[in-house]
Amino acid sequence: MNRSKVIAQVAGPVVAAVVWWIASSQGLPDEAIRILSAAAWMLVWWIAEAVPLGVTSVLPMVLFPVMGIASIAETTAPYGSHYVFLFMGGFLIALALERWDLHKRFALSVLVLAGGNPRWLIAGFMVATAALSMWISNTATTLMMLPIALSVLHKVDAKAHPNFALALLLGTAYSANLGGIATLIGTPPNVAMAGVLQDQFNLEVPFLEWTLMALPFSLLMLFVVYGLLIRVLTPVAHDSLSQGHHEIRDELAALGPWKLAERRVAVVFAITGLLWVGRRWLVDWTGLEINDTTIAIAAGVGLFLIPSADRHSDRLLTWRDTRNLPWDILLLFGGGLTLAKALAEAEVLTMVAQALASWDRVSQGLLVLLFAGVALLLTEVMSNLALTVVMVPIVGQIALEWGVNPMLLVIPVTIASSCAFMLPMATPPNAIIFGSQRITIREMASVGLVLNVIAAVLAWVWGVWVLPEWLEFL
Repeated sequence: MNRSKVIAQVAGPVVAAVVWWIASSQGLPDEAIRILSAAAWMLVWWIAEAVPLGVTSVLPMVLFPVMGIASIAETTAPYGSHYVFLFMGGFLIALALERWDLHKRFALSVLVLAGGNPRWLIAGFMVATAALSMWISNTATTLMMLPIALSVLHKVDAKAHPNFALALLLGTAYSANLGGIATLIGTPPNVAMAGVLQDQFNLEVPFLEWTLMALPFSLLMLFVVYGLLIRVLTPVAHDSLSQGHHEIRDELAALGPWKLAERRVAVVFAITGLLWVGRRWLVDWTGLEINDTTIAIAAGVGLFLIPSADRHSDRLLTWRDTRNLPWDILLLFGGGLTLAKALAEAEVLTMVAQALASWDRVSQGLLVLLFAGVALLLTEVMSNLALTVVMVPIVGQIALEWGVNPMLLVIPVTIASSCAFMLPMATPPNAIIFGSQRITIREMASVGLVLNVIAAVLAWVWGVWVLPEWLEFL
Protein backbone atom coordinates (compact mmCIF):
# COMPACT_ATOMS: atom_id res chain seq x y z
CA MET A 1 0.00 0.00 0.00
CA ASN A 2 1.13 3.56 -0.69
CA ARG A 3 3.05 4.80 2.37
CA SER A 4 1.44 8.26 2.18
CA LYS A 5 -1.99 6.64 2.31
CA VAL A 6 -1.04 4.68 5.43
CA ILE A 7 0.30 7.85 7.08
CA ALA A 8 -2.90 9.71 6.21
CA GLN A 9 -5.04 6.87 7.57
CA VAL A 10 -3.13 6.86 10.86
CA ALA A 11 -3.16 10.67 11.00
CA GLY A 12 -6.97 10.74 11.17
CA PRO A 13 -7.40 9.09 14.59
CA VAL A 14 -4.15 10.65 15.86
CA VAL A 15 -5.35 14.18 15.06
CA ALA A 16 -8.73 13.30 16.59
CA ALA A 17 -6.97 12.25 19.81
CA VAL A 18 -4.92 15.47 19.87
CA VAL A 19 -8.05 17.57 19.37
CA TRP A 20 -9.76 15.60 22.16
CA TRP A 21 -6.85 16.33 24.52
CA ILE A 22 -6.70 20.05 23.64
CA ALA A 23 -10.47 20.49 23.89
CA SER A 24 -10.54 18.67 27.23
CA SER A 25 -7.70 20.79 28.62
CA GLN A 26 -9.71 23.89 27.68
CA GLY A 27 -12.68 22.64 29.69
CA LEU A 28 -15.08 22.35 26.75
CA PRO A 29 -18.35 20.42 27.24
CA ASP A 30 -18.21 16.70 26.53
CA GLU A 31 -20.53 17.01 23.50
CA ALA A 32 -18.27 19.62 21.90
CA ILE A 33 -15.15 17.55 22.60
CA ARG A 34 -16.62 14.47 20.92
CA ILE A 35 -17.89 16.21 17.78
CA LEU A 36 -14.71 18.28 17.33
CA SER A 37 -12.62 15.11 17.53
CA ALA A 38 -14.82 13.27 15.04
CA ALA A 39 -14.82 16.29 12.71
CA ALA A 40 -11.02 16.46 12.84
CA TRP A 41 -10.74 12.76 11.92
CA MET A 42 -13.12 13.18 8.97
CA LEU A 43 -11.46 16.35 7.70
CA VAL A 44 -8.00 14.75 7.73
CA TRP A 45 -9.24 11.76 5.75
CA TRP A 46 -11.26 13.93 3.36
CA ILE A 47 -8.42 16.34 2.59
CA ALA A 48 -5.68 13.69 2.44
CA GLU A 49 -7.95 11.21 0.60
CA ALA A 50 -6.69 8.53 2.97
CA VAL A 51 -9.55 6.26 1.92
CA PRO A 52 -12.16 6.64 -0.83
CA LEU A 53 -14.36 9.68 -0.24
CA GLY A 54 -17.48 7.59 0.11
CA VAL A 55 -15.84 5.62 2.93
CA THR A 56 -14.95 8.76 4.90
CA SER A 57 -18.46 10.06 4.27
CA VAL A 58 -20.07 7.11 6.08
CA LEU A 59 -17.58 7.30 8.98
CA PRO A 60 -20.16 9.12 11.17
CA MET A 61 -22.23 5.92 11.17
CA VAL A 62 -19.38 4.34 13.13
CA LEU A 63 -17.95 7.26 15.10
CA PHE A 64 -21.11 9.03 16.21
CA PRO A 65 -22.82 6.08 17.97
CA VAL A 66 -19.53 4.74 19.41
CA MET A 67 -18.43 8.17 20.69
CA GLY A 68 -21.88 8.95 22.09
CA ILE A 69 -22.50 11.86 19.72
CA ALA A 70 -25.79 10.59 18.28
CA SER A 71 -27.77 7.39 17.80
CA ILE A 72 -27.50 5.51 14.52
CA ALA A 73 -31.01 6.65 13.55
CA GLU A 74 -30.13 10.32 14.17
CA THR A 75 -26.82 9.90 12.36
CA THR A 76 -28.22 8.35 9.20
CA ALA A 77 -31.20 10.71 8.85
CA PRO A 78 -29.29 13.49 6.97
CA TYR A 79 -28.17 10.97 4.32
CA GLY A 80 -31.81 10.99 3.21
CA SER A 81 -31.90 14.78 2.95
CA HIS A 82 -33.80 16.21 0.01
CA TYR A 83 -30.55 17.89 -1.06
CA VAL A 84 -29.01 14.46 -1.66
CA PHE A 85 -31.90 13.53 -3.93
CA LEU A 86 -31.76 16.91 -5.64
CA PHE A 87 -28.22 16.03 -6.65
CA MET A 88 -29.35 12.60 -7.79
CA GLY A 89 -32.00 14.05 -10.07
CA GLY A 90 -29.51 16.47 -11.57
CA PHE A 91 -26.97 13.73 -12.14
CA LEU A 92 -29.63 11.62 -13.91
CA ILE A 93 -30.25 14.50 -16.32
CA ALA A 94 -26.52 14.75 -16.94
CA LEU A 95 -26.36 10.99 -17.64
CA ALA A 96 -29.13 11.32 -20.22
CA LEU A 97 -27.31 14.16 -21.97
CA GLU A 98 -24.23 11.97 -22.23
CA ARG A 99 -26.18 8.82 -23.09
CA TRP A 100 -27.47 10.41 -26.31
CA ASP A 101 -24.33 12.44 -27.09
CA LEU A 102 -26.20 15.68 -26.63
CA HIS A 103 -23.17 16.92 -24.72
CA LYS A 104 -21.18 16.89 -27.96
CA ARG A 105 -23.69 19.18 -29.63
CA PHE A 106 -23.65 21.53 -26.62
CA ALA A 107 -19.84 21.50 -26.55
CA LEU A 108 -19.37 22.33 -30.20
CA SER A 109 -22.03 25.04 -30.11
CA VAL A 110 -20.42 26.74 -27.11
CA LEU A 111 -16.97 26.49 -28.65
CA VAL A 112 -18.25 28.07 -31.85
CA LEU A 113 -19.71 31.00 -29.89
CA ALA A 114 -16.50 31.46 -27.91
CA GLY A 115 -14.37 31.31 -31.03
CA GLY A 116 -12.06 28.80 -29.36
CA ASN A 117 -10.67 31.36 -26.87
CA PRO A 118 -10.34 29.54 -23.52
CA ARG A 119 -10.38 32.67 -21.38
CA TRP A 120 -13.51 34.05 -23.04
CA LEU A 121 -15.15 30.67 -22.67
CA ILE A 122 -14.50 30.59 -18.91
CA ALA A 123 -15.74 34.18 -18.61
CA GLY A 124 -18.93 33.29 -20.46
CA PHE A 125 -19.60 30.33 -18.19
CA MET A 126 -19.02 32.38 -15.05
CA VAL A 127 -21.21 35.31 -16.10
CA ALA A 128 -24.05 33.03 -17.22
CA THR A 129 -23.88 30.97 -14.02
CA ALA A 130 -23.79 34.03 -11.75
CA ALA A 131 -26.71 35.66 -13.58
CA LEU A 132 -28.86 32.54 -13.22
CA SER A 133 -27.89 32.08 -9.58
CA MET A 134 -29.25 35.53 -8.74
CA TRP A 135 -32.78 34.28 -9.36
CA ILE A 136 -32.79 30.52 -8.85
CA SER A 137 -30.97 28.40 -6.31
CA ASN A 138 -27.24 28.11 -6.81
CA THR A 139 -27.72 24.35 -6.57
CA ALA A 140 -30.16 24.23 -9.49
CA THR A 141 -27.97 26.61 -11.48
CA THR A 142 -24.90 24.44 -11.07
CA LEU A 143 -26.85 21.32 -11.98
CA MET A 144 -27.89 23.04 -15.20
CA MET A 145 -24.41 24.28 -16.10
CA LEU A 146 -22.33 21.20 -15.19
CA PRO A 147 -23.44 19.01 -18.13
CA ILE A 148 -22.62 21.82 -20.56
CA ALA A 149 -19.22 22.38 -18.97
CA LEU A 150 -18.41 18.68 -19.08
CA SER A 151 -19.46 18.50 -22.70
CA VAL A 152 -17.03 21.31 -23.53
CA LEU A 153 -14.22 19.49 -21.73
CA HIS A 154 -14.78 16.43 -23.91
CA LYS A 155 -13.57 18.51 -26.88
CA VAL A 156 -10.50 20.04 -25.22
CA ASP A 157 -6.96 18.66 -25.48
CA ALA A 158 -5.95 18.28 -21.82
CA LYS A 159 -2.25 18.14 -22.68
CA ALA A 160 -2.35 21.42 -24.58
CA HIS A 161 -4.49 23.11 -21.92
CA PRO A 162 -3.71 21.37 -18.59
CA ASN A 163 -5.44 23.93 -16.37
CA PHE A 164 -8.52 24.60 -18.47
CA ALA A 165 -10.73 21.94 -16.90
CA LEU A 166 -9.84 23.00 -13.37
CA ALA A 167 -10.40 26.70 -14.10
CA LEU A 168 -13.70 26.09 -15.90
CA LEU A 169 -15.21 23.82 -13.26
CA LEU A 170 -14.04 25.84 -10.27
CA GLY A 171 -15.15 29.04 -11.98
CA THR A 172 -18.62 27.57 -12.52
CA ALA A 173 -19.00 26.55 -8.86
CA TYR A 174 -17.62 29.79 -7.48
CA SER A 175 -19.74 32.00 -9.73
CA ALA A 176 -22.87 30.10 -8.63
CA ASN A 177 -21.99 30.86 -5.00
CA LEU A 178 -21.21 34.52 -5.73
CA GLY A 179 -24.23 35.15 -7.95
CA GLY A 180 -26.60 34.07 -5.20
CA ILE A 181 -25.28 36.81 -2.90
CA ALA A 182 -26.63 39.57 -5.16
CA THR A 183 -30.34 39.09 -4.35
CA LEU A 184 -32.27 38.14 -1.23
CA ILE A 185 -33.72 35.08 -2.97
CA GLY A 186 -30.47 34.04 -4.62
CA THR A 187 -29.30 31.79 -1.80
CA PRO A 188 -30.97 30.41 1.36
CA PRO A 189 -28.60 32.16 3.84
CA ASN A 190 -29.80 35.55 2.58
CA VAL A 191 -33.43 34.62 3.21
CA ALA A 192 -32.59 33.17 6.64
CA MET A 193 -30.65 36.30 7.61
CA ALA A 194 -33.51 38.60 6.58
CA GLY A 195 -35.98 36.49 8.56
CA VAL A 196 -33.86 36.51 11.73
CA LEU A 197 -33.30 40.28 11.54
CA GLN A 198 -37.04 40.84 11.12
CA ASP A 199 -38.16 38.44 13.86
CA GLN A 200 -35.52 39.04 16.53
CA PHE A 201 -34.29 42.58 15.90
CA ASN A 202 -37.26 44.19 14.11
CA LEU A 203 -35.01 45.20 11.21
CA GLU A 204 -36.24 44.94 7.63
CA VAL A 205 -33.98 44.26 4.64
CA PRO A 206 -35.76 45.46 1.47
CA PHE A 207 -35.16 43.45 -1.70
CA LEU A 208 -34.04 46.34 -3.92
CA GLU A 209 -31.84 47.94 -1.29
CA TRP A 210 -30.12 44.62 -0.61
CA THR A 211 -29.36 44.20 -4.30
CA LEU A 212 -27.93 47.73 -4.52
CA MET A 213 -25.53 46.83 -1.71
CA ALA A 214 -24.76 43.18 -2.50
CA LEU A 215 -24.59 43.23 -6.31
CA PRO A 216 -21.37 45.34 -6.40
CA PHE A 217 -19.77 42.90 -3.92
CA SER A 218 -20.86 39.95 -6.04
CA LEU A 219 -19.54 41.51 -9.27
CA LEU A 220 -16.25 42.62 -7.73
CA MET A 221 -15.62 39.21 -6.19
CA LEU A 222 -16.58 37.53 -9.47
CA PHE A 223 -14.07 39.69 -11.36
CA VAL A 224 -11.33 38.96 -8.80
CA VAL A 225 -12.00 35.20 -8.88
CA TYR A 226 -11.94 35.15 -12.69
CA GLY A 227 -8.70 37.12 -12.88
CA LEU A 228 -6.91 34.99 -10.30
CA LEU A 229 -8.11 31.73 -11.85
CA ILE A 230 -6.99 32.44 -15.41
CA ARG A 231 -3.76 34.28 -14.56
CA VAL A 232 -2.42 33.11 -11.19
CA LEU A 233 -4.06 30.12 -9.50
CA THR A 234 -4.87 28.02 -12.58
CA PRO A 235 -3.19 29.90 -15.44
CA VAL A 236 -4.99 29.50 -18.76
CA ALA A 237 -3.24 30.33 -22.02
CA HIS A 238 -4.62 32.49 -24.83
CA ASP A 239 -4.07 29.69 -27.37
CA SER A 240 -7.15 28.39 -29.15
CA LEU A 241 -8.74 25.26 -27.75
CA SER A 242 -8.82 23.59 -31.15
CA GLN A 243 -6.89 23.43 -34.37
CA GLY A 244 -9.16 26.01 -35.89
CA HIS A 245 -12.53 27.67 -35.64
CA HIS A 246 -13.60 26.31 -39.03
CA GLU A 247 -12.89 22.75 -37.96
CA ILE A 248 -15.25 23.18 -35.00
CA ARG A 249 -17.99 24.43 -37.30
CA ASP A 250 -17.41 21.50 -39.65
CA GLU A 251 -17.59 19.01 -36.78
CA LEU A 252 -20.82 20.58 -35.54
CA ALA A 253 -22.30 20.35 -39.02
CA ALA A 254 -21.19 16.71 -39.25
CA LEU A 255 -23.49 15.80 -36.35
CA GLY A 256 -26.37 16.28 -38.74
CA PRO A 257 -29.96 16.99 -37.74
CA TRP A 258 -31.15 16.40 -34.20
CA LYS A 259 -32.22 12.84 -33.44
CA LEU A 260 -35.60 12.33 -31.82
CA ALA A 261 -33.99 11.05 -28.61
CA GLU A 262 -31.79 14.15 -28.47
CA ARG A 263 -34.81 16.40 -28.85
CA ARG A 264 -36.68 14.61 -26.06
CA VAL A 265 -33.74 14.83 -23.65
CA ALA A 266 -33.30 18.51 -24.51
CA VAL A 267 -37.00 19.12 -23.83
CA VAL A 268 -36.72 17.45 -20.41
CA PHE A 269 -33.62 19.51 -19.66
CA ALA A 270 -35.30 22.76 -20.74
CA ILE A 271 -38.54 22.09 -18.86
CA THR A 272 -36.59 21.25 -15.73
CA GLY A 273 -34.69 24.51 -15.97
CA LEU A 274 -37.87 26.52 -16.55
CA LEU A 275 -39.56 24.87 -13.57
CA TRP A 276 -36.57 25.68 -11.38
CA VAL A 277 -36.66 29.30 -12.52
CA GLY A 278 -40.43 29.66 -12.14
CA ARG A 279 -40.94 27.44 -9.11
CA ARG A 280 -41.96 30.26 -6.77
CA TRP A 281 -44.61 31.54 -9.16
CA LEU A 282 -45.83 27.99 -9.77
CA VAL A 283 -46.22 27.39 -6.04
CA ASP A 284 -48.11 30.67 -5.61
CA TRP A 285 -50.38 29.82 -8.52
CA THR A 286 -51.14 26.18 -7.74
CA GLY A 287 -50.64 26.04 -3.99
CA LEU A 288 -48.72 22.77 -4.43
CA GLU A 289 -45.68 21.99 -2.27
CA ILE A 290 -43.13 21.94 -5.09
CA ASN A 291 -39.41 22.38 -4.47
CA ASP A 292 -36.21 21.96 -6.47
CA THR A 293 -35.85 18.34 -5.37
CA THR A 294 -39.38 17.46 -6.52
CA ILE A 295 -38.63 18.91 -9.94
CA ALA A 296 -35.26 17.14 -10.24
CA ILE A 297 -36.58 13.72 -9.26
CA ALA A 298 -39.64 14.13 -11.51
CA ALA A 299 -37.28 14.82 -14.41
CA GLY A 300 -35.18 11.78 -13.50
CA VAL A 301 -38.24 9.52 -13.32
CA GLY A 302 -39.47 10.90 -16.62
CA LEU A 303 -36.23 9.91 -18.33
CA PHE A 304 -36.90 6.27 -17.40
CA LEU A 305 -40.44 6.52 -18.82
CA ILE A 306 -40.08 8.50 -22.04
CA PRO A 307 -39.51 6.36 -25.18
CA SER A 308 -36.30 7.05 -27.02
CA ALA A 309 -37.49 6.06 -30.51
CA ASP A 310 -34.16 4.25 -30.89
CA ARG A 311 -33.90 0.56 -31.78
CA HIS A 312 -31.00 0.00 -29.37
CA SER A 313 -32.75 1.38 -26.26
CA ASP A 314 -36.48 1.79 -25.69
CA ARG A 315 -36.18 4.53 -23.02
CA LEU A 316 -34.06 7.66 -22.62
CA LEU A 317 -32.43 6.10 -19.54
CA THR A 318 -32.16 2.55 -18.27
CA TRP A 319 -31.12 1.40 -14.81
CA ARG A 320 -27.85 0.12 -16.23
CA ASP A 321 -26.92 3.75 -16.97
CA THR A 322 -27.02 4.56 -13.25
CA ARG A 323 -23.80 2.62 -12.75
CA ASN A 324 -22.13 5.87 -13.80
CA LEU A 325 -23.80 7.94 -11.07
CA PRO A 326 -21.25 9.44 -8.62
CA TRP A 327 -22.62 7.58 -5.62
CA ASP A 328 -19.62 8.57 -3.51
CA ILE A 329 -20.51 12.24 -3.94
CA LEU A 330 -24.06 11.61 -2.75
CA LEU A 331 -22.58 9.96 0.34
CA LEU A 332 -20.13 12.85 0.70
CA PHE A 333 -22.91 15.40 0.92
CA GLY A 334 -24.87 13.20 3.34
CA GLY A 335 -21.79 12.97 5.57
CA GLY A 336 -21.34 16.73 5.43
CA LEU A 337 -24.94 17.33 6.47
CA THR A 338 -24.56 14.87 9.35
CA LEU A 339 -21.43 16.64 10.56
CA ALA A 340 -23.11 20.04 10.25
CA LYS A 341 -26.09 18.94 12.32
CA ALA A 342 -23.87 17.59 15.08
CA LEU A 343 -21.77 20.78 15.20
CA ALA A 344 -24.91 22.89 15.54
CA GLU A 345 -26.43 20.70 18.26
CA ALA A 346 -23.18 20.75 20.24
CA GLU A 347 -23.35 24.59 20.19
CA VAL A 348 -19.80 24.87 18.90
CA LEU A 349 -20.72 28.03 17.00
CA THR A 350 -22.27 29.56 20.09
CA MET A 351 -19.09 29.03 22.05
CA VAL A 352 -16.92 30.55 19.30
CA ALA A 353 -19.11 33.63 19.03
CA GLN A 354 -19.29 34.15 22.77
CA ALA A 355 -15.53 33.80 23.08
CA LEU A 356 -15.02 36.51 20.47
CA ALA A 357 -17.57 38.77 22.13
CA SER A 358 -15.73 38.54 25.46
CA TRP A 359 -12.56 40.06 24.05
CA ASP A 360 -11.80 43.56 25.29
CA ARG A 361 -10.37 46.45 23.27
CA VAL A 362 -11.33 45.00 19.93
CA SER A 363 -12.25 47.58 17.31
CA GLN A 364 -15.44 47.27 15.31
CA GLY A 365 -13.44 46.72 12.13
CA LEU A 366 -11.43 43.90 13.67
CA LEU A 367 -14.63 42.35 15.04
CA VAL A 368 -16.13 42.35 11.53
CA LEU A 369 -13.00 40.69 10.15
CA LEU A 370 -12.98 38.06 12.91
CA PHE A 371 -16.63 37.11 12.45
CA ALA A 372 -16.32 37.00 8.65
CA GLY A 373 -13.23 34.80 9.01
CA VAL A 374 -14.95 32.47 11.47
CA ALA A 375 -17.96 32.21 9.14
CA LEU A 376 -15.71 31.36 6.21
CA LEU A 377 -13.83 28.74 8.22
CA LEU A 378 -16.89 27.02 9.66
CA THR A 379 -18.96 27.07 6.48
CA GLU A 380 -16.27 24.89 4.89
CA VAL A 381 -17.38 22.00 7.09
CA MET A 382 -21.08 22.71 7.48
CA SER A 383 -24.06 23.98 5.54
CA ASN A 384 -23.95 27.74 4.98
CA LEU A 385 -27.67 27.83 5.71
CA ALA A 386 -27.18 26.05 9.04
CA LEU A 387 -24.30 28.37 9.85
CA THR A 388 -26.41 31.45 9.13
CA VAL A 389 -29.37 30.24 11.16
CA VAL A 390 -27.17 29.52 14.17
CA MET A 391 -24.68 32.38 13.95
CA VAL A 392 -26.79 35.38 12.88
CA PRO A 393 -28.83 35.58 16.12
CA ILE A 394 -25.65 35.33 18.20
CA VAL A 395 -23.73 37.90 16.17
CA GLY A 396 -26.71 40.25 16.15
CA GLN A 397 -26.97 40.09 19.93
CA ILE A 398 -23.24 40.70 20.29
CA ALA A 399 -23.60 43.79 18.07
CA LEU A 400 -26.31 45.14 20.37
CA GLU A 401 -24.05 44.56 23.38
CA TRP A 402 -21.32 46.53 21.63
CA GLY A 403 -23.80 49.31 20.83
CA VAL A 404 -23.74 48.99 17.02
CA ASN A 405 -26.39 48.20 14.43
CA PRO A 406 -26.69 44.38 14.13
CA MET A 407 -26.55 44.63 10.33
CA LEU A 408 -22.95 45.84 10.51
CA LEU A 409 -21.89 42.41 11.81
CA VAL A 410 -24.67 40.16 10.52
CA ILE A 411 -24.39 41.07 6.83
CA PRO A 412 -20.61 40.39 6.52
CA VAL A 413 -21.19 37.00 8.20
CA THR A 414 -24.03 36.19 5.80
CA ILE A 415 -22.01 37.23 2.76
CA ALA A 416 -18.97 35.29 3.95
CA SER A 417 -21.06 32.13 4.42
CA SER A 418 -21.61 32.02 0.64
CA CYS A 419 -17.91 32.50 -0.13
CA ALA A 420 -16.62 29.09 0.92
CA PHE A 421 -14.27 27.98 -1.83
CA MET A 422 -12.04 25.33 -0.25
CA LEU A 423 -13.95 22.07 0.29
CA PRO A 424 -16.63 20.13 -1.63
CA MET A 425 -18.95 19.90 1.36
CA ALA A 426 -18.85 23.67 1.93
CA THR A 427 -21.63 24.56 -0.53
CA PRO A 428 -23.87 22.57 -2.90
CA PRO A 429 -22.17 24.04 -6.04
CA ASN A 430 -18.79 22.92 -4.72
CA ALA A 431 -20.12 19.40 -4.12
CA ILE A 432 -21.79 19.21 -7.53
CA ILE A 433 -18.69 20.33 -9.41
CA PHE A 434 -16.55 17.96 -7.36
CA GLY A 435 -18.95 15.24 -8.49
CA SER A 436 -17.58 15.61 -12.02
CA GLN A 437 -14.60 13.62 -10.70
CA ARG A 438 -12.22 15.96 -12.54
CA ILE A 439 -11.10 17.85 -9.43
CA THR A 440 -9.26 16.64 -6.35
CA ILE A 441 -9.82 18.00 -2.86
CA ARG A 442 -6.19 19.17 -2.79
CA GLU A 443 -6.74 21.27 -5.93
CA MET A 444 -9.95 22.81 -4.63
CA ALA A 445 -8.42 23.49 -1.21
CA SER A 446 -5.25 25.11 -2.55
CA VAL A 447 -7.18 27.44 -4.87
CA GLY A 448 -9.96 28.06 -2.38
CA LEU A 449 -7.64 29.04 0.47
CA VAL A 450 -6.42 32.10 -1.44
CA LEU A 451 -9.96 33.07 -2.46
CA ASN A 452 -11.23 32.62 1.11
CA VAL A 453 -8.67 35.11 2.39
CA ILE A 454 -9.66 37.61 -0.29
CA ALA A 455 -13.37 37.10 0.44
CA ALA A 456 -12.80 37.70 4.16
CA VAL A 457 -10.92 40.92 3.46
CA LEU A 458 -13.56 42.13 1.02
CA ALA A 459 -16.36 41.32 3.47
CA TRP A 460 -14.43 43.35 6.05
CA VAL A 461 -14.19 46.28 3.59
CA TRP A 462 -17.95 46.10 3.04
CA GLY A 463 -18.63 45.96 6.77
CA VAL A 464 -16.38 48.91 7.63
CA TRP A 465 -16.91 51.30 4.72
CA VAL A 466 -19.88 50.27 2.56
CA LEU A 467 -22.50 49.15 5.09
CA PRO A 468 -22.47 52.35 7.21
CA GLU A 469 -23.21 54.39 4.08
CA TRP A 470 -25.84 51.86 3.02
CA LEU A 471 -27.57 52.08 6.40
CA GLU A 472 -27.76 55.84 5.99
CA PHE A 473 -29.41 55.26 2.61
CA LEU A 474 -32.00 52.97 4.25
